[in-house]
Amino acid sequence: MADAQAPIESTDVAVLVPAAGEGHRLGGPRKQFRVLGDRPLLLQVLLVFERHPAVQHLVVAAPDDHVQDVSDRLQAEGLSTVTVVVSGGASRQASVRHALRAVPSFVNIVLVHDAARPFLRPADVDAVLTAVRRHGAASLALPVADTLRNASGDVFGDTVPREGLYRVQTPQGFRRDWLEDAHRLAAGADEASATDDAGLVQRAGRTVHLVRGDRRNFKITAPGDWQMAQQLWPSWRDDLERSASSG
Repeated sequence: MADAQAPIESTDVAVLVPAAGEGHRLGGPRKQFRVLGDRPLLLQVLLVFERHPAVQHLVVAAPDDHVQDVSDRLQAEGLSTVTVVVSGGASRQASVRHALRAVPSFVNIVLVHDAARPFLRPADVDAVLTAVRRHGAASLALPVADTLRNASGDVFGDTVPREGLYRVQTPQGFRRDWLEDAHRLAAGADEASATDDAGLVQRAGRTVHLVRGDRRNFKITAPGDWQMAQQLWPSWRDDLERSASSG
């Protein structure tokens, strides 16, 4: 499929946050509802986009039994960005698809961001949006720095060349029609799956452009990640406050 594209007419941006997962690897209560700083992790993530001037719409895909609670909490916070909470699906892919259906028809740019990545710089959101407007699809990513080796059980095998290998982050951004086409094709192929939306868009024949990310934009997955997030949060919050006061 060719990458030729019509101009993006609307400047509105919607951010989809799939937040219906159970977080088995972290253990305990769902991580998106754990308190980081003075607010639940999910809310800290949403506030990144609430503060960003380019974002007009937020759509959260929450667990079925938390939709009303999440909606009530967000309403109580008084978010100025138009925010909708929908029921998520059995997989991340399904949750994104559900959230995508709730995006207003006039919005032509969609970002997808993990509910467990609170350390996102506004400059990285800007960079992804610039790449989407120029190319149609983009994702943050970092080059792999560690040595990679195959292993069988507890015995190392060959070293895997790391040149050209990247760790993918979010947000990932897309023309809305490209993302809809990718999910439609995946659903039509008996729910063909990919680990992220960039993979689905590539499978649909589109090119996804790489935008260099930041090491602090890690995904909270395991207990060690949660501990690191708690340690990093005070200095991150102070940086945000300094930026807001000087802006």
